[in-house]
Amino acid sequence: MKIDIVTLFPEICRAPLSESIMKRAQEKGIVELHIHNLRDWTTDKHHIVDDAPFGGGQGMVMKPEPIFAAVEDLKRQTSRAQSKIENRESKIILMSPAGRCLDQKLAAEVSRESHLIVVCGHYEGVDHRVIEHLVDMEISIGDYVLTNGAIAAVVLVDAIVRLLPGALGHERSAIDDSFSHESSGLEAPQYTRPAEFRGWQVPDVLLSGNHAEIAKWRKEQAIKRTKQNRPDLLS
Repeated sequence: MKIDIVTLFPEICRAPLSESIMKRAQEKGIVELHIHNLRDWTTDKHHIVDDAPFGGGQGMVMKPEPIFAAVEDLKRQTSRAQSKIENRESKIILMSPAGRCLDQKLAAEVSRESHLIVVCGHYEGVDHRVIEHLVDMEISIGDYVLTNGAIAAVVLVDAIVRLLPGALGHERSAIDDSFSHESSGLEAPQYTRPAEFRGWQVPDVLLSGNHAEIAKWRKEQAIKRTKQNRPDLLS
C-alpha cells in the first residue's frame, strides 16, 4: 500500500509514524508512506492556503486550488510509477469532523485500497468544492473537533497499517483486537508476570494450562468488560 498525507503540519505526522510498528512496516516494504506540505503546491510568493469565507463568518477556509493541485499531482506520480497490472484508482480521503466516524470496520475497508491520499483539514474546514468534486470519502476520528486534521490522519494511518499482512508480529493480533469482526466487542483482560503483584493475583484459570477453560474465561470476561464500558456494542 502507498499512502500520501497532505498537511500544513508535516512534523505532526512524521514523529508518530516513524516509530514502532509504523516504522517496521515501512522498513519491510509493507507500506510506502510520504508526508507532504500543502504549501508546496501554492503559486503565490506568500504560500497562502486559506481565505475568508463567502457570506461572512468567523475563521478561515482552506482554498481549493492548492488541494486540487496536490491531489492531482500525487495521482499522476502514482499512476506513472505503477504497472498496468497494479494500477488502481487512488482513494482520496479528507480528515474532517463532519465525516464518517472511524471504526474497525471502516479501517479494514480502507486497508484494502492500494493508494490513499489523505488530505488534512484545518481552520474552519475546506472549500466545499473539494468535497463535492475531489474527495471520495470524509473520515472523522470522533465526535469532537481537533486543532487540525494531521493528528486525525496519524490515527487513521496507524489503524490501517496495523491491519496490513505482516505489519504485526502475530497474524492473529489484529483479529483478536477489540472491535474486530470476530470479537464484536472489547478484548478480555490481559495479564503477565509476576503472577502476584502487591497481593493481587492473576486469575487461576490463566495459570491452569487448560486452553478450553481459558478460552471460555476470556469470552465471559470480554462480554463483562463490554457491558461495563461499551454496552452500546452489545445492542
